Amino acid sequence: MQESHAAEATQVSHLYDTILILDFGSQYSHLITRRVRECGVYCELLPCTQKIAELNFKPKGVILSGSPFSITDEGAPHVDPAVFDLGVPVLGICYGLQQIAMNRGGQTGLATKREYGYAELNVVRHPGHIIADKLFEGVADKTTVWMSHGDHLDQPPKGFTIIGTTTTSEYAAIAHEKEHIYGIQFHPEVSHSAEGTKILKNFVIGICGANANWSMGSFIDKEIERIRTLVGPHGCVIGAVSGGVDSTVAAVLMKRAIGDRFHAILVDNGVMRLNECETVKHTLNDSLGINLTVADASDLFLSRLKGVTDPEKKRKIIGNTFIEVFEAEAHRIDNENKELGRDKIEWLLQGTLYPDVIESISFKGPSATIKSHHNVGGLLEDMRLNLIEPLRELFKDEVRALGSLLGIPDDLIWRHPFPGPGIAIRVLGEVTPEQVDIARRADHIYIEEIKNAGLYRKISQAYAALLPVRSVGVMGDQRTYEQVIALRAVETKDFMTADWFEFPYSVLKRISNRIINEVHGVNRVVYDVSSKPPSTIEWE
Repeated sequence: MQESHAAEATQVSHLYDTILILDFGSQYSHLITRRVRECGVYCELLPCTQKIAELNFKPKGVILSGSPFSITDEGAPHVDPAVFDLGVPVLGICYGLQQIAMNRGGQTGLATKREYGYAELNVVRHPGHIIADKLFEGVADKTTVWMSHGDHLDQPPKGFTIIGTTTTSEYAAIAHEKEHIYGIQFHPEVSHSAEGTKILKNFVIGICGANANWSMGSFIDKEIERIRTLVGPHGCVIGAVSGGVDSTVAAVLMKRAIGDRFHAILVDNGVMRLNECETVKHTLNDSLGINLTVADASDLFLSRLKGVTDPEKKRKIIGNTFIEVFEAEAHRIDNENKELGRDKIEWLLQGTLYPDVIESISFKGPSATIKSHHNVGGLLEDMRLNLIEPLRELFKDEVRALGSLLGIPDDLIWRHPFPGPGIAIRVLGEVTPEQVDIARRADHIYIEEIKNAGLYRKISQAYAALLPVRSVGVMGDQRTYEQVIALRAVETKDFMTADWFEFPYSVLKRISNRIINEVHGVNRVVYDVSSKPPSTIEWE
């Protein structure tokens, strides 16, 4: 399947002018990718160990990222020297600057004064030296930048000139006098660098000459043509859909490309949101024309979850049962295709996004382990299908923009994430039909009131969890001993860290009142005010 991944990535790189970003393990590497994309230029992030001879596309330019390593550390990552023989512009950021110095005969070492945080960059102009001045064209002579380094440049390589300094870095920015090779000690990709995006834009467009033609409008037609080429005139594709934005956008794109030769399957596992299957069927099948099959396996899932309380066992049971049901549906569709004289299914659609790809990259090379929710628990190996991932090069905001252009309703495009195991991991303790019903109804009220208050788009993820505890209450002058609902709502940019959302008290009061009055079996509602870390977003 890795060969399929490589083939897809290569083909997309051939469709657009591409900037190659080599990752040395910096926490900011993905931000470089985002900023370049925001300039309208396509780029790909690969591990710094990438052999240039093995690249099957010619980049318009190369960016070397920062790194948590010191360049003098044993085992520190180093770039393939052939990157400087490509004949394209190179920009080294922080550790990337030191890589340039090492490869070109400069000297680096530990800084006597480390620089972390804000610094004032003094831009050094060189009238008549067009190459040197291009990086900071239109940038103020004094500009705020973000530093994060312990090593620094002691002596620039021959042929390089100083184009920027700070009070503690004499060589905060350098440029080759004849070649388009630049090194900067600061991080332009972070928002703290006031004119960082302008600097990156100067590099990728002004210096590399890349066409700023990367947009979701241009992506649609090119991706549809690419899918048709991959699948062929008679190939069939199968894919699981959940009702979330990723799988829906992927399904609509596939429908546009190959019509009814795409078969979408929605597996009802019995632990989905209120009226989920009916809503998804209406949206995908009736409104968007997707060839959709709803496989009702709710009784099977719930029977296998009976008596199970451990969250990891829940996940495993749901994952394995999903594979079983999905395979059965795939075989059924294959048999129907055979009777109709159609080709056998050869492709599996997945909604993998670029952050998932980035997570598998390290300076030691791509990870050998793919997250279980991306390979559907071994489904690919078992079914021996070719993998097709039309969203593999996109970030979440790009997927949403694409969905909007494809005519998908806003309510679906901006829907909060929903875990694969569904409400099963939001019912703490044993999962029974009764417990699922309580959690499902409470969650429905919660989300409804968030939307009524106009807060839904401000929250990254929200849900109601049913706790395995009971509390004493009074309702209608009678003592009650019923269950507790915990509400969770977070704000986050990347879901790696998250802060709890500060609701207006009036909204929380209304939500609590409705849940206690409308959901039988609940007499207490609490709000989770823990951040990630140390807590996780989900309770299980």
